[in-house]
Amino acid sequence: MKELNSSFSIKEWNANDRPREKLIVQGKNSLTDAELIAILIGSGSREESAVGLGKRILASVDHKINALGKLSVKQLMQFKGIGEAKAITIVAGLELGRRRRGEDEEAVSKITCSKDVFNLLNPVIGDLEHEEFWVLFLNNANKVLQKKQVSIGGKTGTLVDARIVFRSALEYGATGIIIAHNHPSGSLRPSKSDKDLTQKLKLAGSSLDITVLDHLIITEKNYFSFADESLL
Repeated sequence: MKELNSSFSIKEWNANDRPREKLIVQGKNSLTDAELIAILIGSGSREESAVGLGKRILASVDHKINALGKLSVKQLMQFKGIGEAKAITIVAGLELGRRRRGEDEEAVSKITCSKDVFNLLNPVIGDLEHEEFWVLFLNNANKVLQKKQVSIGGKTGTLVDARIVFRSALEYGATGIIIAHNHPSGSLRPSKSDKDLTQKLKLAGSSLDITVLDHLIITEKNYFSFADESLL
Protein backbone atom coordinates (compact mmCIF):
# COMPACT_ATOMS: atom_id res chain seq x y z
CA MET A 1 0.00 0.00 0.00
CA LYS A 2 1.42 3.39 -0.97
CA GLU A 3 2.09 5.62 2.03
CA LEU A 4 0.62 9.11 1.86
CA ASN A 5 3.21 11.83 1.55
CA SER A 6 2.75 15.58 1.35
CA SER A 7 4.89 15.61 -1.79
CA PHE A 8 2.21 13.74 -3.74
CA SER A 9 -0.49 15.64 -5.58
CA ILE A 10 -3.82 15.61 -3.74
CA LYS A 11 -5.35 14.06 -6.87
CA GLU A 12 -3.30 10.93 -6.15
CA TRP A 13 -4.74 10.58 -2.66
CA ASN A 14 -7.57 8.30 -1.63
CA ALA A 15 -10.87 10.14 -2.26
CA ASN A 16 -11.64 10.19 1.47
CA ASP A 17 -8.37 12.01 2.16
CA ARG A 18 -8.92 14.81 -0.37
CA PRO A 19 -10.08 18.02 1.37
CA ARG A 20 -12.92 18.86 -1.06
CA GLU A 21 -14.28 15.33 -1.10
CA LYS A 22 -13.82 15.03 2.64
CA LEU A 23 -15.87 18.20 3.16
CA ILE A 24 -18.69 16.89 0.97
CA VAL A 25 -18.77 13.40 2.51
CA GLN A 26 -17.86 14.07 6.14
CA GLY A 27 -18.82 17.72 6.59
CA LYS A 28 -16.83 20.91 7.09
CA ASN A 29 -16.10 20.21 10.76
CA SER A 30 -14.11 17.12 9.80
CA LEU A 31 -11.41 19.18 8.06
CA THR A 32 -8.23 20.32 9.74
CA ASP A 33 -7.12 23.94 9.49
CA ALA A 34 -4.48 22.92 6.95
CA GLU A 35 -7.09 21.16 4.82
CA LEU A 36 -9.34 24.23 4.84
CA ILE A 37 -6.41 26.37 3.73
CA ALA A 38 -5.64 23.78 1.04
CA ILE A 39 -9.13 24.28 -0.39
CA LEU A 40 -8.52 28.03 -0.53
CA ILE A 41 -5.13 27.50 -2.17
CA GLY A 42 -6.61 25.10 -4.72
CA SER A 43 -3.40 23.34 -5.75
CA GLY A 44 0.11 22.72 -4.59
CA SER A 45 3.23 22.09 -6.64
CA ARG A 46 5.32 19.18 -7.86
CA GLU A 47 7.21 19.18 -4.59
CA GLU A 48 4.38 19.84 -2.16
CA SER A 49 0.63 19.26 -1.91
CA ALA A 50 -1.77 22.07 -1.06
CA VAL A 51 -2.27 20.47 2.37
CA GLY A 52 1.48 20.37 2.94
CA LEU A 53 1.72 24.02 1.97
CA GLY A 54 -1.17 24.83 4.31
CA LYS A 55 0.65 23.06 7.15
CA ARG A 56 3.81 25.03 6.45
CA ILE A 57 1.95 28.35 6.47
CA LEU A 58 0.18 27.47 9.72
CA ALA A 59 3.45 26.43 11.36
CA SER A 60 4.88 29.88 10.60
CA VAL A 61 2.18 31.50 12.79
CA ASP A 62 2.30 28.83 15.51
CA HIS A 63 -0.94 27.32 14.15
CA LYS A 64 -2.98 30.37 15.23
CA ILE A 65 -5.71 31.39 12.80
CA ASN A 66 -5.94 34.90 14.23
CA ALA A 67 -2.25 35.43 13.54
CA LEU A 68 -2.68 34.04 10.02
CA GLY A 69 -5.49 36.55 9.46
CA LYS A 70 -3.05 39.40 10.10
CA LEU A 71 -0.68 38.41 7.30
CA SER A 72 -0.75 40.63 4.24
CA VAL A 73 -0.80 39.53 0.62
CA LYS A 74 2.91 40.35 0.32
CA GLN A 75 3.76 38.36 3.45
CA LEU A 76 1.86 35.31 2.18
CA MET A 77 3.65 35.55 -1.15
CA GLN A 78 6.92 34.91 0.67
CA PHE A 79 5.93 31.24 0.91
CA LYS A 80 7.11 29.16 -2.00
CA GLY A 81 4.05 28.06 -3.94
CA ILE A 82 1.91 31.08 -3.01
CA GLY A 83 1.46 33.60 -5.79
CA GLU A 84 -0.57 36.77 -5.69
CA ALA A 85 -3.88 35.11 -6.65
CA LYS A 86 -3.57 32.44 -3.95
CA ALA A 87 -2.50 35.00 -1.35
CA ILE A 88 -5.51 37.18 -2.16
CA THR A 89 -7.82 34.15 -1.87
CA ILE A 90 -6.45 33.31 1.60
CA VAL A 91 -6.77 36.92 2.79
CA ALA A 92 -10.32 37.17 1.44
CA GLY A 93 -11.36 33.86 3.00
CA LEU A 94 -10.06 34.81 6.42
CA GLU A 95 -11.64 38.26 6.20
CA LEU A 96 -15.03 36.68 5.50
CA GLY A 97 -14.55 34.56 8.62
CA ARG A 98 -13.76 37.66 10.66
CA ARG A 99 -16.85 39.45 9.36
CA ARG A 100 -19.01 36.43 10.09
CA ARG A 101 -17.80 36.47 13.67
CA GLY A 102 -18.71 40.15 13.84
CA GLU A 103 -22.22 39.44 12.58
CA ASP A 104 -22.64 36.72 15.21
CA GLU A 105 -21.97 39.33 17.86
CA GLU A 106 -24.62 41.65 16.41
CA ALA A 107 -27.12 39.67 18.49
CA VAL A 108 -25.95 41.78 21.42
CA SER A 109 -28.60 44.48 21.11
CA LYS A 110 -28.76 45.57 24.74
CA ILE A 111 -25.75 46.52 26.82
CA THR A 112 -25.90 45.25 30.39
CA CYS A 113 -22.18 45.26 31.26
CA SER A 114 -18.75 46.06 29.88
CA LYS A 115 -18.34 42.48 28.62
CA ASP A 116 -21.26 43.05 26.24
CA VAL A 117 -19.37 45.96 24.71
CA PHE A 118 -16.22 43.86 24.40
CA ASN A 119 -18.14 41.03 22.72
CA LEU A 120 -19.65 43.47 20.25
CA LEU A 121 -16.50 45.39 19.29
CA ASN A 122 -13.67 42.92 19.77
CA PRO A 123 -14.34 41.23 16.39
CA VAL A 124 -14.21 44.67 14.77
CA ILE A 125 -11.09 46.22 16.31
CA GLY A 126 -9.48 43.66 18.62
CA ASP A 127 -6.78 42.43 16.24
CA LEU A 128 -6.10 45.57 14.19
CA GLU A 129 -2.54 46.84 13.87
CA HIS A 130 -3.65 50.48 13.99
CA GLU A 131 -5.94 52.36 16.38
CA GLU A 132 -9.60 52.96 15.66
CA PHE A 133 -12.11 54.82 17.79
CA TRP A 134 -15.71 53.58 17.86
CA VAL A 135 -18.86 54.78 19.58
CA LEU A 136 -21.97 52.84 20.57
CA PHE A 137 -25.10 55.01 20.59
CA LEU A 138 -27.72 53.83 23.09
CA ASN A 139 -31.30 54.70 24.01
CA ASN A 140 -32.82 54.92 27.50
CA ALA A 141 -33.10 51.13 27.71
CA ASN A 142 -29.40 50.74 26.83
CA LYS A 143 -30.28 49.20 23.49
CA VAL A 144 -27.75 49.83 20.75
CA LEU A 145 -29.15 52.22 18.17
CA GLN A 146 -25.99 52.32 16.08
CA LYS A 147 -22.27 51.65 16.26
CA LYS A 148 -19.93 53.88 14.33
CA GLN A 149 -16.24 54.40 13.66
CA VAL A 150 -15.44 58.04 14.35
CA SER A 151 -11.68 58.06 13.99
CA ILE A 152 -8.83 55.99 12.58
CA GLY A 153 -5.17 56.50 13.35
CA GLY A 154 -1.76 54.89 13.42
CA LYS A 155 -0.11 52.35 15.68
CA THR A 156 0.17 54.74 18.65
CA GLY A 157 -2.91 56.93 18.65
CA THR A 158 -5.91 58.51 17.01
CA LEU A 159 -7.60 61.90 17.29
CA VAL A 160 -11.29 62.23 18.13
CA ASP A 161 -13.50 65.22 17.38
CA ALA A 162 -16.18 65.59 20.07
CA ARG A 163 -18.38 67.50 17.62
CA ILE A 164 -18.58 64.48 15.31
CA VAL A 165 -19.41 62.17 18.22
CA PHE A 166 -22.28 64.25 19.57
CA ARG A 167 -23.63 65.32 16.20
CA SER A 168 -24.09 61.62 15.46
CA ALA A 169 -25.60 61.05 18.91
CA LEU A 170 -28.21 63.74 18.25
CA GLU A 171 -28.95 62.30 14.79
CA TYR A 172 -29.59 58.84 16.26
CA GLY A 173 -31.57 60.19 19.20
CA ALA A 174 -29.14 58.62 21.67
CA THR A 175 -29.36 59.36 25.37
CA GLY A 176 -26.11 57.59 26.17
CA ILE A 177 -22.87 56.63 24.45
CA ILE A 178 -20.10 54.15 25.08
CA ILE A 179 -16.74 54.97 23.58
CA ALA A 180 -14.08 52.41 22.76
CA HIS A 181 -10.75 52.12 21.04
CA ASN A 182 -8.12 49.45 20.57
CA HIS A 183 -4.49 49.29 21.64
CA PRO A 184 -2.45 47.45 18.99
CA SER A 185 0.39 47.15 21.50
CA GLY A 186 -1.75 44.85 23.64
CA SER A 187 -1.44 47.13 26.65
CA LEU A 188 -4.61 47.70 28.67
CA ARG A 189 -3.22 50.66 30.59
CA PRO A 190 -5.06 53.92 29.75
CA SER A 191 -2.79 56.77 28.74
CA LYS A 192 -3.13 60.33 29.96
CA SER A 193 -4.67 61.26 26.60
CA ASP A 194 -7.21 58.41 27.02
CA LYS A 195 -8.22 59.82 30.41
CA ASP A 196 -8.31 63.40 29.15
CA LEU A 197 -10.46 62.45 26.16
CA THR A 198 -12.89 60.59 28.41
CA GLN A 199 -13.37 63.62 30.63
CA LYS A 200 -13.66 65.94 27.62
CA LEU A 201 -16.45 63.86 26.10
CA LYS A 202 -18.15 63.40 29.46
CA LEU A 203 -18.24 67.19 29.95
CA ALA A 204 -19.46 67.83 26.40
CA GLY A 205 -22.17 65.21 26.77
CA SER A 206 -23.49 66.60 30.05
CA SER A 207 -24.49 69.86 28.38
CA LEU A 208 -26.57 67.87 25.88
CA ASP A 209 -28.03 65.42 28.42
CA ILE A 210 -26.12 62.60 26.72
CA THR A 211 -24.31 60.39 29.21
CA VAL A 212 -20.92 58.83 28.58
CA LEU A 213 -21.60 55.43 30.14
CA ASP A 214 -18.19 53.84 29.64
CA HIS A 215 -14.90 53.93 27.76
CA LEU A 216 -13.28 50.63 26.83
CA ILE A 217 -9.73 49.92 25.75
CA ILE A 218 -9.86 46.72 23.70
CA THR A 219 -7.10 44.29 22.78
CA GLU A 220 -7.23 40.96 20.98
CA LYS A 221 -8.13 38.98 24.10
CA ASN A 222 -9.04 41.40 26.87
CA TYR A 223 -10.33 44.85 27.73
CA PHE A 224 -10.17 47.69 30.25
CA SER A 225 -13.37 49.46 31.35
CA PHE A 226 -13.25 53.00 32.75
CA ALA A 227 -16.65 52.42 34.39
CA ASP A 228 -15.59 49.16 36.03
CA GLU A 229 -12.48 50.86 37.39
CA SER A 230 -14.46 53.90 38.63
CA LEU A 231 -12.61 56.30 36.32
CA LEU A 232 -15.70 58.01 34.91
